[in-house]
Amino acid sequence: MNAELTPISWYGLPYMYAKEDRASYTHEERPTVHMYGRLLNLATGALAEKGFKQDSLNFWEEPYHQASKWKPCADKKYPTSPGKPAKSNGYIMVSANGGLNQQRVAICNAVSVASLLNATLVLPKFLYSNVWKDPSQFGDIYQEDYFMRILKDDIDVVKELPPHLKSLDIEAIGSLITDSDIVKEAKPDDYLSSVLPLLLEKKVVHFLGFGNRLGFDPLPPHLQRLRCKCNFHALKFVPKIQEVGSLLVKRIRKYYVATRQLDNQLLGDFAPRISSKQHNVSIGTSRYLALHLRFEEDMVAYSLCDFGGGENEKKELQAYREVHFPLLIERLRNSKPVYPVELRKLGRCPLTPEEAALVLAALGFKPETYIYLAGSHIYGGNSRMHPFTSLYPNLVTKETLLTPSELDPFRNFSSQLAALDFIACATSDVFAMTDSGSQLSSLVSGFRTYYGDGHAPTLRPNKKRLAAILAENRTIGWNTFEDRVRKMIEEGQRVRVRGSGRSIYRQPRCSECMCRSQ
Repeated sequence: MNAELTPISWYGLPYMYAKEDRASYTHEERPTVHMYGRLLNLATGALAEKGFKQDSLNFWEEPYHQASKWKPCADKKYPTSPGKPAKSNGYIMVSANGGLNQQRVAICNAVSVASLLNATLVLPKFLYSNVWKDPSQFGDIYQEDYFMRILKDDIDVVKELPPHLKSLDIEAIGSLITDSDIVKEAKPDDYLSSVLPLLLEKKVVHFLGFGNRLGFDPLPPHLQRLRCKCNFHALKFVPKIQEVGSLLVKRIRKYYVATRQLDNQLLGDFAPRISSKQHNVSIGTSRYLALHLRFEEDMVAYSLCDFGGGENEKKELQAYREVHFPLLIERLRNSKPVYPVELRKLGRCPLTPEEAALVLAALGFKPETYIYLAGSHIYGGNSRMHPFTSLYPNLVTKETLLTPSELDPFRNFSSQLAALDFIACATSDVFAMTDSGSQLSSLVSGFRTYYGDGHAPTLRPNKKRLAAILAENRTIGWNTFEDRVRKMIEEGQRVRVRGSGRSIYRQPRCSECMCRSQ
């Protein structure tokens, strides 16, 4: 491992363990790629010059005080809510596809659909995926009884079908509903017209896949609120995940700070508690930034962008596409040529580690900032990460913070590992994303909005605007670069009420989900 990738040990804790645990952002080695060498040099000089100076702009804090006026209230009872029906129309089964975050959305969509159809929900199952390779089920990740208890006044939830239905061949009786049977972002009327008659006749329906099969608008307020209640209140990680998640965060931060709603919700009984003796303890900086860097090989290949790696990179990514994305290859053969330069101008290219580092440097984050890197294998490995770690050497991951024995119970369970990333990102002092369309980034930013009390800033680069700024990398001055990047980020931090059709999981500031104080 490169020296730049080795975070220093702080608080007397060793962080680097067995070699096999150092691979969370590595791939086979190759020459270092610098797409913006001039800007990187300017960033290095600017950060060194600032040194111990206090920056007038502070991206460790939310810039708009209106954020603190929005409070969680999806779990409150409203007189206008219809409540649970006296009689159920039947049972809804769901087998959700995707990874942890896609399945989380599917669960909460299923809760709303069950309420819409006056149905009893069977605890959702998770489909095994050849991509994720994780056999985890609901109870391996979330607390089943807690989930059922929180939702008991809204819908009935059972752990399995009653015996007289369990023996049925669901597909043979015509009760299997796949994603091809329901349009994406389906409306309530779609369910009432096509699913409800089947449910009334057969008394059971099984949704297979259920990926993004319920739209956000139009939806009755009580169903929208139920979605929020499910996502922000009913889904709690099991103690095994909470305990190791708490350990992960404690190793980054010294926890002689007030416990927040975010910590309590995500860590439960394992949230840190401050004893009376600790209140006056003087400590050093305990803040950290969490970064979700979406630069895995599949995303890089699918984007069709150029990342400065020359012919070898082009051949490698084309070979990957031919194996993993045959439908994309077929579509490209039958369409106009796609030019990487145009894709970059349109903001369609994943941000590289180098670009992410330049954004953080422009925002004034100092080289000693501790950064938690979420995700898995970064395309290009250490050589691709080198521009980032040359500016920010204190980079850590769950694999470098936890011992092999602490990681062992999670090793072949990608969704449970993703839950640890979710915790570390959601409880961070600042959360930075490079792809606002990512499900993890969307859910984490929504969680921070809901429970952050206006003190959980999120940084969202606008890729199209950033591409226009970086296009001037040969001539732009550092002060101008700083100014334009900061304006871009501040624009993304404005306190906005959820717009029509926008995800309530990502943007919970709306009357169905949060309450606004005057």
